[in-house]
Amino acid sequence: MASWLVTEAPTRFEGLAVPDAVKQALLSTSTSADPPHLLITGPGGVGKTACWRLYARQILGPGWKSTTHILQARDLVRQRGAMATFEEFLRPSGAEKDTLAGRTSLDAFDRGISISDSEGVAPAGSEAEVEAGTIPISRLIVIEDADYLGHIRQAYLRRMMETVGSASRFVLVARAPSRIIDALRSRSQMIRIPSTERETITRILSEIAKRNNCEPAEGVLDDIAYISEGNLKKAIFTLEMLDIRDLVSDRSSVHKMVQASTLQAGRRLVELAIRGKVVEWKWESRGGRNKKSLSGAMAEVDDLMNNHGLDATDLVSQIHGVIVGRRLSVPQTLREEMLDALSECDVGLQRSTYPRIHFERFLHRTASAGKRHGLSMS
Repeated sequence: MASWLVTEAPTRFEGLAVPDAVKQALLSTSTSADPPHLLITGPGGVGKTACWRLYARQILGPGWKSTTHILQARDLVRQRGAMATFEEFLRPSGAEKDTLAGRTSLDAFDRGISISDSEGVAPAGSEAEVEAGTIPISRLIVIEDADYLGHIRQAYLRRMMETVGSASRFVLVARAPSRIIDALRSRSQMIRIPSTERETITRILSEIAKRNNCEPAEGVLDDIAYISEGNLKKAIFTLEMLDIRDLVSDRSSVHKMVQASTLQAGRRLVELAIRGKVVEWKWESRGGRNKKSLSGAMAEVDDLMNNHGLDATDLVSQIHGVIVGRRLSVPQTLREEMLDALSECDVGLQRSTYPRIHFERFLHRTASAGKRHGLSMS
C-alpha cells in the first residue's frame, strides 16, 4: 500500500502548500515558451520535490517520467570515482559531443506518443502547446541536493549548461543555495520556499485525515504541526504512522512517538565533552573475556555514525540542535565557543573524507572550553 506522501501528493500547482508567489513563479516558468533553468531552495520537507515534479509534468507532458533524469548529488559525497559517476550521468555514451542534455526525444514533438498518466489534467490546467517551427524541451535533468556537488562538479555542470541549447533544462534542488557557485545561480531562476506555516500544516493534515477516514483526537493535529517545525513531509508521515498503529485517538501518543524517535546520544556526547570525557576506555566482559572498549564522547560519535546511520552533516545538525537548545544549561560564552568550534568542524568536513578527525577536534575544543568555565571533571 502506497504511503500518503505518494497518494496525497498534489497534482496541480494550486494544490502546493507553498506561498502564492511560488505557485505563480512555477506556473509562469513552466508555461513559458522558453522555460529557464531552475534552482529550487528551501529547508527539508517543504515541497521542493513536489514542485519540480509538477514543473516537469507541465513542460514535458504525460510522458515526463521517461524524459526526466534524476541524480542524487549527496550519493557522490566521499564516494570513490564520484567524478566518473557524475560524468557518466551527463555523458551516457562517453562521447565528448554526445551529452544527455543535447539529446532530443520524439515525445517532445508528439505528446500523444506516451500513454497518458493517471494524473489526468496538467498542473497548470492545460497541456503546453508547441509552436510550429520551434524545438520543444525534450528532457529535464534534475540534480537533488545540488549543494553537495562541490565546486569542481559545479564548474563542469556550468560548462554543460552553456552549451545545452534548447533541447533540455536543468533543475537544481538545494537546501543551502550559498553552496551553489555564482555561475550556476546566475544561469538559473531561483525559487525560494520557506518553512510551511503551522496553520497550513494543520489544515492539510485535516484534509488528508478526512480523505483517508482517519479521525484524530482533538489537539493531535495541532501537536503534530508543532513538533514538525515547518516540515510538512514529517507531519504527514507522523500522522500516517499514528493512523497505522491506531494511535490517533490518543493525544499522548504524539509525545511518546517523538520521545521514542529522538536520539538522545547527541546531547549525551556534548555533555560528556564539556566534562572532559572525550576519549576514555573501559573494560567489558564479552564471551567470558575482558576486553577494552572505547567510551566517552567519541564512542557516542561512532555509535551515531555506525549504528544509527547518521552521516557527518546529520551529526552536525544534531549537535547544533543540542547546543542551541533549551535543555543544555551552560553559560552563554561557552555556548558561543562551542558554536564557533562546530562551525570550523563543519567547514573541515566539506574538504575531508575522514569526518571522525574533525569531530574529535571539535570535542577536544569543547572539553577545553568546559575546563575554562570550571565544568570539566578532568
